[in-house]
Parts: sequence; C-alpha cells; structure tokens
Amino acid sequence: MPGAHVTGVAAHTDREARLVTMDSTLDAKEATAPAQAAAPSDAVAAVLSGAVEQARQAIVENSGDTVGEYLGVSFEDETAATHRFLANMPGYQGWQWAVVVAAYEGADHATLSEVVLVPGPTALLAPAWVPWDERIKPGDLSPGDLLAPGKDDPRLAPGYTATGDPLIDDTAFELGFGRRQVLSALGRDETAQRWHDGDHGPDSPMARATKRVCRDCGFMVPLAGALGAMFGVCCNEMAADSRVVDFEYGCGAHSDTPQPAGTGSPLYDPYDDGVLEVVEVIATPATPATPEEPEVSWTPEVSGTPQVPESPASLENPEAPEGPEASEPGEQA
Repeated sequence: MPGAHVTGVAAHTDREARLVTMDSTLDAKEATAPAQAAAPSDAVAAVLSGAVEQARQAIVENSGDTVGEYLGVSFEDETAATHRFLANMPGYQGWQWAVVVAAYEGADHATLSEVVLVPGPTALLAPAWVPWDERIKPGDLSPGDLLAPGKDDPRLAPGYTATGDPLIDDTAFELGFGRRQVLSALGRDETAQRWHDGDHGPDSPMARATKRVCRDCGFMVPLAGALGAMFGVCCNEMAADSRVVDFEYGCGAHSDTPQPAGTGSPLYDPYDDGVLEVVEVIATPATPATPEEPEVSWTPEVSGTPQVPESPASLENPEAPEGPEASEPGEQA
C-alpha cells in the first residue's frame, strides 16, 4: 500500500505539471493576440467615411423617414466602418441606426453590409433576463403554490447521512428511521447567517436601541438542535412574537425591563371622601332694589298754633307760597 500511495502522489504531481503547461500555453496565446483591429489605409478610410449619404439612403429604403441627426463613423477593421444616425421612432428614444459599409484597397466606392437598430447610451432598455428559479424571492410563495427544491440542492442532505447536528443524528439513530432529506451543514450555516443579518439580529435598529438581549429574556424559548446555540423564538405578543430571534437581539419589551419611575404610586396622600359631609348649595337669585320714599318732616305745636307737616310738593318746590296765599286764584281769604 505504500507503493500505491507513492504512485498516487506521482500521478497527482504529473497532472499538476500538465495543468501548468496548459496554462502557460494559454497565456502565451493571449499575449500574442492583437490588442485591437488594424486601422484602414488613408485611401480606404476616405472611401468608407464618404459613404454617409449612401448609409442614410439605405435606412430610408428599409424603415422610411426615421433617420435623425448624424452621429459619426467608427472603423471596425481595415476594410469596414459603421455610420451611426439618431433614430426618430416612437418608443425608441435614444436608439441609433447603425449602417456597416465595406471597401477594399483600391475601391472607388463602399458597399453596404447591414442596417441595424441598436441602443444608444441613453436608450431605455428592458431589464436583463433572469431565469425563473432566480426570480422567486422570499415572501412570493402564496397558498396553493408549489415550489420544489432544485436538483442536488446543497442545502439538503440525504436522511441516512450524518447531518452534524447531534440532536437529529442521535434521534434518527435511536428511532431507526429518519426523513428522506435533512438540513445539511451548508444549509444550516446559510440559515444562521441569514437570521443573524436579518431584522431580528444584533445589527438591527431595534437591537441597537437597547442594552438588553434576548439571551436572558424570559419570553425567549431556544430552538432545538445546533441552531439552538444562537437562536430562539420570541413568545411576547407585544414584541417579535413567533419570530426567530438572535440571542444578541433585543427590544424594549424585555422581561427585565423596569417600570418607569413614579408609576403605580399616587402623587399626593390619599384621603377618604366618605367621612366628608357633602352639602349642596342652592344659589338664590338676587332681589332688585326698591326706590326709597322721601322723608316727611314736621315740627310739634308752638304757641298753640298747630303746624302742618310739609307736603312732598313743598319739599320738591321750596319757593311755593304757604298758607292762605296758596289758594286758587279768585278765592277770598
């Protein structure tokens, strides 16, 4: 068997030597390849450059009056050149007409090779075609859809092989059966990286806004198996309920979050309003003020002559005559 080992090493060394020789040959060929096409001679370049109207007429014959501004000429090799015109066509904003002409050494005119519509630098193009299996994104699967894994999917391994996860391997061995396919080490690593970098990982905005982590939260239930070393499921309906969270993820609804200061206690000393007598006060309307009557003054009898109290009229008009002079006109005293 040592001889076989030596033989295998020798064969391996010989194979490496052949690969190095092939690489050197390819490098030599690439080094001798022309960097760019040869430019035409001055005579041929003049013939090719002078075919502007010929190229324009070719476009008109093929597509009608859709030729716009002339954009210039470029030489493809020593016998061919491409004339470009702006295309005036609805729906083809920024596209160009390209007319390829050819001429040989000593020719007095150019010949037409092809007329083609090509996109310009500012042309609106459709997005690049993507295979159907690469178009599906997380969240696209809806009820009733079927999505089979790809053939030889590296994320899966046959169920009869060891997965590297002690919990799965030991359980399958004890029960004597297993699933047809299980998560491979690559699939487990990709899943762990995706969850770690996701919205419930340590670098998410929610996690960076708090100092507490899910590792010591009472609402977190660790996963089983190898993924349980880094991840668990949140059971807090006010937080990331039913979602897989990284142990280093955290939020403001941690089980050890303290109550804000001052809550749960009264601001002032309580009192029992049952020992107070509540009396309803009925407001009485104010009574309007009555006008005051003028006072009547009189003096007692003097020298046997009775004194008549002053009348209100005499009070109002003090210059009015008193006694017999106050009688009506025509009457005799």
